[in-house]
Amino acid sequence: MEIRRTDLSEPEVIALIELHGREMDAGSPPGTNHFLDLSGLKVPEVEVYAAWNGDSLLSIGALKHHDGFGELKSMRAHPDARGTGAGKAMLVHLIERSRQLGFTAVKLETGSGELFEAAVGLYKSFGFEPCEAFGGYEPGEFNKLYSLAL
Repeated sequence: MEIRRTDLSEPEVIALIELHGREMDAGSPPGTNHFLDLSGLKVPEVEVYAAWNGDSLLSIGALKHHDGFGELKSMRAHPDARGTGAGKAMLVHLIERSRQLGFTAVKLETGSGELFEAAVGLYKSFGFEPCEAFGGYEPGEFNKLYSLAL
């Protein structure tokens, strides 16, 4: 597996981001989805990475830079790569990248329910804990916020 930064020009990456967006829309109550589309990911404060096995896309993940911390965005394993460790490898990569950038924490916002259970389980297995509001997000009945101190 090779994880490398993407400029979001690869058709496979675009297709997975679009799939992720559709799933987030379908699985989130109105007004609770904070998914970043391609234009939201193509900004200087966001780094997007893709994990590949040869020509096969395994997963994507993004790191949004904030003052002192990084925020995980667009974490998604390809449907054909679920259960292969591609999501875990991307999480490890983004945590390490956060350390390289000197961030003191990695934070994320996610949803609740069956669609989000696997991701929340992964984050908790790395030590992410519920946290207070950040970056314009407020925790609520559906939206959950997590942080990992580095």
